[in-house]
Amino acid sequence: MAGEKTIKVTLTKSLIGRLKTHKDCVAGLGIRKMWQTVEVIDTPATRGMINKVSYLLKVED
Repeated sequence: MAGEKTIKVTLTKSLIGRLKTHKDCVAGLGIRKMWQTVEVIDTPATRGMINKVSYLLKVED
């Protein structure tokens, strides 16, 4: 990840009762539990996943 722009993403709301596709997007970002923060590489694919479940996440550039 040297030289690549990353984004910090934190899960702030529960996945209980959410759509399976939204749970899959969160899992695809590498988040397993509430309040976990991960750094993901800023690509169009990860931006799309973040946008789809933005109501569950806190995003920092």
